[in-house]
Order: sequence, then C-alpha cells, then structure tokens
Amino acid sequence: MTLGQLVALLGGTLEGSGDTLVSRVATLDAAGPGELSFLHNVRYRHQLSSTRAAAVIVAPSDAALTTRPRIVAANPYAYMARAAALLSPAVRPAPGVHPGASVHPGASVAADAWVDAGCVVGAGAEIGARAVIGPGCTVGEQAVIGEDSVLHTRVSVYHDCRVGARCVLHAGVVVGADGFGFAEEEGRWVKVPQLGRAVLGDDVELGANTCIDRGTLGDTVVEEGVKMDNLIQVGHNVLVGAHTAIAACAGIAGSTRIGRHCKIGGAAMIHGHITLCDHAVVAAGTMVRRSIEVPGVYDGFFPALPHREWMKNLAHFNRLGEIADSVRRLERNHGAEGADK
Repeated sequence: MTLGQLVALLGGTLEGSGDTLVSRVATLDAAGPGELSFLHNVRYRHQLSSTRAAAVIVAPSDAALTTRPRIVAANPYAYMARAAALLSPAVRPAPGVHPGASVHPGASVAADAWVDAGCVVGAGAEIGARAVIGPGCTVGEQAVIGEDSVLHTRVSVYHDCRVGARCVLHAGVVVGADGFGFAEEEGRWVKVPQLGRAVLGDDVELGANTCIDRGTLGDTVVEEGVKMDNLIQVGHNVLVGAHTAIAACAGIAGSTRIGRHCKIGGAAMIHGHITLCDHAVVAAGTMVRRSIEVPGVYDGFFPALPHREWMKNLAHFNRLGEIADSVRRLERNHGAEGADK
C-alpha cells in the first residue's frame, strides 16, 4: 500500500510523499526499504535518525525529529497495529469440513466456516459464519462458537458453553472445564457438581493454555473485549468486566468480580469472593486479598533478596505480633507518664 492509501483508511496526518510504498511493519532498528516503522517509546527516539525504514509512524511531538515520509498519529502504537493488520492480513482456510473431522449430524456448521482435521463437534453445537475451528479442537454438545471466531490447535469448548463473535482462542485453551468445587465430609472430598456455563463475549482473546472454568450453579462470564495472556486460570463463577486485560500466569479464584477496563499484571493472584472496581490496575506479582473499591494502581510483593538477608527479614517478620504488643505497652506507659506530669 501507499502511505496515502493507509491514511485514507486509518486516518492520521501524512507528511511527505503519499506515493511511498510499504509492504510490512518492522521495528526502527530492523526496518529496511519498503517497510513501515513506528516510534511509541521515547527510549528509541535515537533510532529515528538511523532507521532505514521507508516511512515511520510518529506522535505529533516527534514529527519534527525525522525528514522521512511519516504518518502523524495521536497513538502510534495503536496505529501501527491497525496498519499491520492491513498489510499482513490473517490467512483463513477455504470453508468446509475436513474429512478427518467428526461432526455430529445434529450439529450446525455454517456453510462458510472451516472445521479442520481431528475436530469433534457434538450434538446441537453451532459453528457460526466464517468461524475457523483448528486441528484437534473439541466443541461440546450444545456449545456455540460465534461468527468470525478462530479456535487454534486443540482448543476445548465444553458442553453448553458460549464463545462470542470475533474471538481468538489460542492453542490449548479450555473453556468450561469443571470449577474446583469439593465439600469436605469426614476427611473425604465430595464433588460439587458444576452445573453452570462459561460464557465469552464478543472480541475476547485468550492466550495459549488459559482455562476458564464453568460456573457451579450460575455462569462464569468473560465480557466483551477482554484480552488474556497465556497460562491464566479463571475460577468458577468469576465475572471479568469488558475490555479488561490480564497478563500471563495470573490466577483468579472463584466468585470474584473484576470490573471493566482493569489491568492485571503477570502472576498476580486474586483471592475469591472479592470485587475489583472498574479501572483498577494490579501490578505484576501482587496478591489481592481484599476488594478494591477505588480506581488506581495497587502493588504489593516482597522483592527478591539474597537468601541470608531474606531469612533475617523473615525472622523479624515472624515477631511482628510480639513487636506490636511491645509498642502498644510502650505507648500505654508513655501515656500514663504524661498524665502523671
């Protein structure tokens, strides 16, 4: 595409020749002739002068730092993402059902959808228009896959669960496995039937091997536009609000309510039966034990220390109760002495 064509489709302000041709997006240091680059982090400003890119995407504040043809946009990173999607569109297979797939006669598969080899589609399941079901996937009985959604290799969507439109589920994702529900009785565990569903809204993306458990009685719900990284566990009856983003290895215990537009860092642990308000930001590695009611950034973890130093600090930590009692006694004694004077 020419820069002029990109601007016509995506907006922004063109400075320089609109006839400049670009074929793909690359980083400033790796880009070459015919490639479009971008600057969104001030740490890489020095690369603007040395890049060999045919053109660059920059913020208004950086437009004067280069003489190369450029697209000026308020959010260069988001603009780059949209440009990359236009220049390198995803390849979708031709519609149909592979001879090596097993589709129940009672299932409904749209004529323009694709079901790959090794897939199993259960009775009453629905595969929407232009959906792509990758090799080895399982779509359970009465499950629904929305239009334009893509299930990559070996995704499992259990019975009665719902996947919205334009969702992307990467390899190994499991939607609708049983939640971790057991009642203890006389030293043994009695399984609590998990009778709810797992429901994904439109435009949800789940990273590889992420698991969304089904609800115990009600549903586990992931609302529209939610983005999750790899290896995330979402427990039963959780609600994840629209347009929330969650990084890798986070764990969310059952019956937690996460608000809209939240950001949860990698390896964060969210306890069950609590609520996070809209626009809450949880830093990587943070453990959240109580509800968050005020938007803001929340952070709390012990940084890595040399072993001897950590053991010394741990010894002090284990005496916090004793130290607190000593401080209270000192305060009472000081108060008594003040009253005597």
